Amino acid sequence: MPKYIFITGGVVSALGKGIAAASIGALLESKGFKVTIQKLDPYINVDPGTLSPFEHGEVYVTDDGCETDLDLGHYERFTHLKTSHVNNYTSGKIYFNVISKERKGDYLGHTVQVVPHITDEIKDAIKSAAGENDFDVVIVEVGGTVGDIEGLPFLEAIRQFRYDVGRENVLYIHLTLVPYVKSAGELKTKPTQHSVNSLRAIGIQPDILLCRADRPLPHALKKKIALHCNLDFDSVISAHDVETVYEVPLNFKQEGLDLLIEKKLGLPHRLGDLTAWEDVVNRIKNPKTEINIAVVGKYVGLKDSYKSLNEALIHGGIANEAKVNILWVNAEDIEKDGAKKHLSEAHGILVPGGFGSRGIEGKIEAIKYARENKIPFFGICLGMQCAIVELSRNLAGLKGAHSTEFEPNTEHPVIYLMERWYNPKTGNFEIRSIDSQKGGTMRLGAYPCILKEGTKAYEAYKTKEISERHRHRYEFNNKYISVLEEKGVVFSGTSPDGQLVEIIELKEHPWFLGCQFHPEFKSKPFMPHPLFRDFIRASLKAKARNSLFGLYE
Repeated sequence: MPKYIFITGGVVSALGKGIAAASIGALLESKGFKVTIQKLDPYINVDPGTLSPFEHGEVYVTDDGCETDLDLGHYERFTHLKTSHVNNYTSGKIYFNVISKERKGDYLGHTVQVVPHITDEIKDAIKSAAGENDFDVVIVEVGGTVGDIEGLPFLEAIRQFRYDVGRENVLYIHLTLVPYVKSAGELKTKPTQHSVNSLRAIGIQPDILLCRADRPLPHALKKKIALHCNLDFDSVISAHDVETVYEVPLNFKQEGLDLLIEKKLGLPHRLGDLTAWEDVVNRIKNPKTEINIAVVGKYVGLKDSYKSLNEALIHGGIANEAKVNILWVNAEDIEKDGAKKHLSEAHGILVPGGFGSRGIEGKIEAIKYARENKIPFFGICLGMQCAIVELSRNLAGLKGAHSTEFEPNTEHPVIYLMERWYNPKTGNFEIRSIDSQKGGTMRLGAYPCILKEGTKAYEAYKTKEISERHRHRYEFNNKYISVLEEKGVVFSGTSPDGQLVEIIELKEHPWFLGCQFHPEFKSKPFMPHPLFRDFIRASLKAKARNSLFGLYE
């Protein structure tokens, strides 16, 4: 039987439960334990797929095509875990399953209630994370904060869980806030005390406290918290601010959290190796150079909207021993002011994915600026599609070329909604569902791609076949392949049957590449994605070249 660690949060949201869960996973994995991590989200949506990025941040996509919470990105970046649909459950998914069972008569006429039916479904979901795999530890992060109405069924389920699998197999870790009050000149413990009391009121006594603060906790303060929260002194861990999130596992190690978990769960003591993490942190803190990368998007007001993208750019910097300064540029500002005003300091330009027509012409203008000024360009998903539109209009002379997503009656639908597409999971061509149901109607998850030798893509991956994750509805229209090839466009990556264009490049340009998939979902600090690594490398070369000619003076 695996051991279970439940991580809850208190006082305020956004304290970093996801980073804490991922860091604990990294610590245990460094000791040779086999770990998986699951996120339980109390919101009623079945999944975050239909939520606005401003509302919820990034939607992370797993290999099996599940649209999930962005914390699963942290789990994959910090560990070698490959998540799937069992690693993220929402209230919506739990209630949907229970109601479906009730409609089928599975409950044999009994009244369906929160306890035991909803809580039993939650416990089954938790057990599904372990599945048939031989995991040593299952880490479960419960979203929200203690006291939220919608989170009560999840907290009740994890309270019961200890009695179901044995007290020795369950550990409760509570993440809470110890704020510094400037006027008083001291850290305050009352919010933590109240949060722990709320948790204890529903029957859960935390075994370990992770105390978030803007500075390390003094010895006396730890002692005070331990006394008032009914804990041993060594069970109060300082989770203070660090320069980079990749320093958190090292901080937890220094605080002795790994040894504490081993002791409390009865795990065998093992020496951990955090050399890779030390190298990552050293490269981030001591870069040899720096680079400006402009990200031209439409959700730049909330950086969590591009969380994996942001991290993948940092990883590209790690690979090149460079600090990446991200210049967040609103595509609508380019529409108003022109590209030069907002992009003149950029050594590389990236246009990410997105949905809807807002800011599209600004993205297209940014791509034109990158092409004409020989600035390295990286287009992802919608960014690739906008590149196709720009190249079709301004290089191939296809006046009015557009995507049918934004201009249904365009004369040149270079990007369009395919009615039939190949599904590698079934091996068949399937009719794409187009109706009022928005959730799950896209090309989602991992798909294979064949690379053309002698291209930038092949140079990056150094292999002919790759697999990358997708999240989109519209595709390139193969009718326009020949006219674009005549103008120097290279179709360097396609689906195995050649029907779907996955990667495009441009000849006579230092580095111009667009991909239909989302490479940011597979990048890790200790294994930077090859496309981000090479994009940053090309941008550094462009910086050196252009600085030589005084273009940035």
